[in-house]
Amino acid sequence: MKMRDEYFNKKNFFRLLLFLLVILGITGFSIKQSKNMSSVKITKGNIIFEVNSDLYTRISSSFPESKPIMDGYQASENLTINNKVISKFKLKEVQESTLEGKLLGREWLVRGEVDEDGLKLLKNLKLTAYDDFPNLISVEVEYVNASKEDVYINNWINGNYQILPQGDQPPFWAFQGSSSSSRSDWVKPLGPGYYQKNYMGMNDSDYGGGIPVTSVWRPDLNIAVGHLSLVPELVNLPTEMLKDSKVVIGVSNDFAHRTLFKAQDTITTLETFVSVSKGDYFENLAKYSELMQEKGIEMVKPEEAAFEPIWCAWGYGREFTMEEVVNTLPKVKELGIDWAVLDDGFQVAEGDWEPASDRFPEGEDAIKKLVERIHGYGLKAKIWWTPLAADPGSKALEQNPQMIIKKENGAPQFITWWDAYYLSPTKEETVKHTKDILHLFLNQWDFDGLKMDGQHMNAVAPDHTLENPEEAPKGLPDFFHMIYNEARKIKPNAVVENCPCGTCMSYYNMASTNQTVSSDPLSSWQIRHKGKTYKALVPQTAYYGDHVELSDNGSDFASSFGIGAVLGTKFTVPSSSENEESEKFLLTERKEKVWKKWFNLYNDKMLSKEKYIGSLYDIGYDKPETHVIKKQDRLYYAFYADSWEGKIELRGLENNTEYRIVDYFNKVDLEHVKASQPFLDVNFKEFILLEAVPVGK
Repeated sequence: MKMRDEYFNKKNFFRLLLFLLVILGITGFSIKQSKNMSSVKITKGNIIFEVNSDLYTRISSSFPESKPIMDGYQASENLTINNKVISKFKLKEVQESTLEGKLLGREWLVRGEVDEDGLKLLKNLKLTAYDDFPNLISVEVEYVNASKEDVYINNWINGNYQILPQGDQPPFWAFQGSSSSSRSDWVKPLGPGYYQKNYMGMNDSDYGGGIPVTSVWRPDLNIAVGHLSLVPELVNLPTEMLKDSKVVIGVSNDFAHRTLFKAQDTITTLETFVSVSKGDYFENLAKYSELMQEKGIEMVKPEEAAFEPIWCAWGYGREFTMEEVVNTLPKVKELGIDWAVLDDGFQVAEGDWEPASDRFPEGEDAIKKLVERIHGYGLKAKIWWTPLAADPGSKALEQNPQMIIKKENGAPQFITWWDAYYLSPTKEETVKHTKDILHLFLNQWDFDGLKMDGQHMNAVAPDHTLENPEEAPKGLPDFFHMIYNEARKIKPNAVVENCPCGTCMSYYNMASTNQTVSSDPLSSWQIRHKGKTYKALVPQTAYYGDHVELSDNGSDFASSFGIGAVLGTKFTVPSSSENEESEKFLLTERKEKVWKKWFNLYNDKMLSKEKYIGSLYDIGYDKPETHVIKKQDRLYYAFYADSWEGKIELRGLENNTEYRIVDYFNKVDLEHVKASQPFLDVNFKEFILLEAVPVGK
């Protein structure tokens, strides 16, 4: 008993000590609460979160030179009952406690209630400040129907903030993490009248999912909201700009049908968050990912081979011949490229992955011989594959029709792009079918990696053949984790590329790929800002810029190179076959000189493996657009503009160090600079790549 008493005395002592530290502000956050409990004020780092007597909230920032975020308290967490928005709750009680476990911090439970017109609701607003994540407050709300009658709930919303403009042009830039068939930019300026729903479920037949974060910023400050669930959720993150240029953000759940909120029942929102930072969206996105990983998301480790440059046979299209692929391999090797990818067109059908007889009359032996030829040149072989898709009439579906996702009306869920059906990712039959394919590709055929391709991979619709239809979309990340583990079990160094064509890749799927990709970019701008996004969320990832032929003018290697992306191409060589597709991508003598220079430079610098420093420049407001990579004691700057003549600023230089600046692409020495005077006068079109080398090294 004595030991037990000593234990509790020590435990109480440390709790008292922690409480005193909080009061003194030593732990990095503080709370102020009036005696009559009319308001609560929490400060964590540079975010100030206040709750008034109506349980309305106000966000402000203590960053130097930051301007007001909002013009008063707002009904940021509310719900709609019987088509009426319920937002005002009378504050009743505040409880404060210490978070225990892996994530340390403080938690406040703010209780309120509303009782009017026969409706009595209790609101429990839980606010959390994590020790290791300053500038971020998480919010979770519990609503209790304390009425005697059942009611209908239409939706709930958290983090519903109207953010003030400050006269900048444009008023705001935004990162939005949703996906749709428009394949629009993830980062864009906002103007009056702008609206995007940012639904995280299926937005079109093939498109859905994404990154559940919206981040809007002005030159002085960035404000981000999102949710912290460890699985995909079918919620919205709407962004709207009003006529007065205020921007409205939030996280909302719209109930698909009239949903009964029974008397004495409880509805709990997701844990959402609001965070602030200086600069563009990079830091808020990076902190979000770090917190998610602390909560349980496990990102796979980088794979050395994933950083090696890539040639893909897609330049020959689906009508390629074996001769065309084999005849290109010597040039692939000569250019310093390490991977050769067999793309779409080899298979009988989606779902049936046996070789097509018109392409491979010798069947599987022909594919095995192709892989042997690739390996014979010292290259690695990757194979294209679109998992979770099977064509109507395929043997795969004849044998296992239960794999198909069914809509609520019983119809199959269709993938428009592939003229195929969606397979349900959590069903045993789908998992077995997928494992069989992996063994075919990596074991029997001896490929070294996978190019998983298709926008449909980013999300799936609820499967109404399951007891819980949402098990399908929420279980999708586990499906890709299974693929990754199985592939690496067969080939320990397998590269597993996830290319969800044109979509904003699901954050949850990022945890099971060792090669992300710009995925059918529509412009060089997309290659660059997608790269910045991936490097915020998965800093060690091998980010592939996709075929250079998809960039501006089909030749903008600089956009991939300067962002620290893996270089790739789908060039073709002259062929005896009449392949009109391949004519577009012929490696002419002039192009070959350019291609060779870039691949040699890539293999020499290998910037794709180095640290990308994303917080030095604002990708929206800073001109020219700038990206920085640090390699040992050197800094590599990439500046982009249609044309530029004037000063550029080299941020991030160490104090008391003099640097020699080299235009390393053109092999021209420029000036010497120091951190105290980090400016250069330059003149360039499209790009300039600079290396800052400490003098004497």
